[in-house]
Amino acid sequence: MIPAGNRPQVIFYTHSHNDHYVPEAALEAGIKRVYLGETWLDRAKDDFRKASEKTGKPVPEIIPLKEGQTVTVEGLTVTALPANHASNFVEEQTLIYLIEKNSARLLYATDTGGLTARALGFAGVGQFSRERKFLTGIIMEATMDADYAPDQRLFSHSDVDLVSTTVKVLSEGRKYLPVEGQKVYITHLGRTYPPQAQIDPTLPDPLSAAYDGLEVLFP
Repeated sequence: MIPAGNRPQVIFYTHSHNDHYVPEAALEAGIKRVYLGETWLDRAKDDFRKASEKTGKPVPEIIPLKEGQTVTVEGLTVTALPANHASNFVEEQTLIYLIEKNSARLLYATDTGGLTARALGFAGVGQFSRERKFLTGIIMEATMDADYAPDQRLFSHSDVDLVSTTVKVLSEGRKYLPVEGQKVYITHLGRTYPPQAQIDPTLPDPLSAAYDGLEVLFP
């Protein structure tokens, strides 16, 4: 999925599901440093050790993150936020991320069933946050199609209606203040969705369906 010619050095993992986390692929891509939740650090170290033995490539530096912890990488300030998403391991706390540069504050939220109060609090946009902070960009998963059959993934994933409601609530509370015309991008779309070109015209404003190869500038 990484565009040809790109050699990323750093990766931030949200959780250990294998549609998000493949240590061998990270090593082949040239990753030198890994950030992930502290709750599954030991398991990740073992996974990367095995991947290194298989690929012959060195184990990257693996850095654990606590909820609310902020790090600065390549001019970006990244804060780990707790997600509402279950992995295969009950002790694992999955993450979403707040990414900041200058006055831009982008919420990258996949996978998560809505946004937790703790996550909003750490981002400074919670109901009881005393800081006058706001988001300027949102990328959020909408895994569950409106026509899905009853499925327990609903408890740890979002759909278009939930993303739309989230944007409305944050906007009306002046916690989401994008530049005029800025889209909210939905991603991680389930297999029951139609192709992206068919989804986009049906989405409520300001949602737009992301697609492979899309590049977006968040002012």
